[in-house]
Amino acid sequence: METPNLTLFFLHIAGAAALLIWAVRLVRTGVERAFSVQLRLWLRRSGKSRLWAAMTGTASAMALQSSTAVAILAANFVAAGGIAVAAGLAILLGADLGSALVAKLLLVRQTWLIPILLLVGVAMFLRGDQKRVRQGGRILIGLALIFVSLDMLRAATAPLTDSTGAIMAMQYLGRDTLTAFVIGALFAWVVHSSVAAVLLFVTLVLQGVLPLSAAVALILGANLGGAFIAFVLTLAAPIEARRMIIANLVLRGGGAALTLVAFRMSEPPLDWLGATPAQQAIHLHIVFNLAVVIVVLPFTGLAARMASAMLKTPATPAAHEHFTALDPAALGDADRALSCAAREVMRIGETVEAMLRPIPTLYATWDDASAEAIAANEKTLRKRHFETKLYLAQLNRSGLDQDNSRRSMDLATIAANLEAAGDMIARKMLTLAKRLHTEGVQFSKPGWSEICDFHDRVLANAQLALSVMMTQNPDDARELVAEKDSIRALEQKLQRLHLGRLREGLTESIETSNIHQETLRALKQVNTSFSMVAYPILTETGDLLSSRMSDRN
Repeated sequence: METPNLTLFFLHIAGAAALLIWAVRLVRTGVERAFSVQLRLWLRRSGKSRLWAAMTGTASAMALQSSTAVAILAANFVAAGGIAVAAGLAILLGADLGSALVAKLLLVRQTWLIPILLLVGVAMFLRGDQKRVRQGGRILIGLALIFVSLDMLRAATAPLTDSTGAIMAMQYLGRDTLTAFVIGALFAWVVHSSVAAVLLFVTLVLQGVLPLSAAVALILGANLGGAFIAFVLTLAAPIEARRMIIANLVLRGGGAALTLVAFRMSEPPLDWLGATPAQQAIHLHIVFNLAVVIVVLPFTGLAARMASAMLKTPATPAAHEHFTALDPAALGDADRALSCAAREVMRIGETVEAMLRPIPTLYATWDDASAEAIAANEKTLRKRHFETKLYLAQLNRSGLDQDNSRRSMDLATIAANLEAAGDMIARKMLTLAKRLHTEGVQFSKPGWSEICDFHDRVLANAQLALSVMMTQNPDDARELVAEKDSIRALEQKLQRLHLGRLREGLTESIETSNIHQETLRALKQVNTSFSMVAYPILTETGDLLSSRMSDRN
């Protein structure tokens, strides 16, 4: 190839790959925004049965087109004590299989489907009045763009079949499968999607460019890279969540490496997997992940215990260290000082979120050490809030312009709301949890399920609020305020359901009535405190009319 043609060729390949990665992400974000609440409830409730957990993980990964997204959700549940490590591992194993199945479905080539998906998707996104309709349009557009990107990739790689140099390079990967395995793992990690990586590799096989032996190694490497993504993203997560992620990394990544070694030693025929090399490659990907599920699922408890042996629990839960971001030397520069205050308020929010996370575990089983850690964090929280108020007051005395004065007031208000949320958790909810323990009573099964679901919803909103504080994204801020209204309506509904059980004379509901109702009100108040993070952003963008959001799309 001439240099200009070679440049154009690589540009086409890169453009097609970029569109594929973006389209997969578009579908995932659409599903997350439209059905995040349902997915979270579905995943958390599946933890009672390993088989059901694996099936739920499979379905969720197919919906999200990402096993990594499912792994992050499951890690949150394990960290909060909503599901056990073994159940979370079962979800991850199923999610790995789901991502393999969705890659197979996306390889179906139906050119007539592209314009239909685009027409319907754009119409839904632009004309839809409801959030789910708009996000449904986003999902359809993403699916159409996946098919478009694969067609672009086929067209871009077509000249490779006549390129001696390209064929020699691909044949070398077929001989040096270890290098291919590493490349596959690195590529999946770089694009942060094993689905996109596998789609790319199988498309190259389909074009006759990549030999089957190289594709096998690349796809197995993508399994390792896909598991490694979640490992890196959860390095700062609580230890229980990390145990689950590490167990999945060892099982999926180690299984992929062992499978590669087996292939190099025996070179088994793959004709039984399909009539063409492309079918054999994608079906091998599915069979590998299915085999991991079948082999490991009965032993997830053992795998969880082995992961616990690898990662030891700290002797005592530690409160957040009091490292302040409030730099006195920055008070002479208003912008810098406000940035310091914003960092400190962010740390306050993170502390409150850490206090909220283990509350269901304490309600289920009282633990003095965990309660003491929450109380210690609350003391740290009050100290941070007090110091932040003084810092901002001192900054205001130096004279601020209108914009900086407003920023200072917003930060002070957010800090006060977050401190109130921490106080509600440490004083109100800990007291209620202790009462359950000392009085020897327990919630009814439906009542406990409702409280756990409600807590999970509030925890998700708390995490969204922290994201809004970092990104200042108006779309996320709108979602946070909308969730405030949804939480208020849900709390009223749950209160009515509880009163209905009282009328039926359910003993557990009668014994825990006050605790149940006070817990729901406390969680609603915590959610309200976090949702206030969004108000300064929406006031600035004009989305708030007095106390309500305007109807802009």
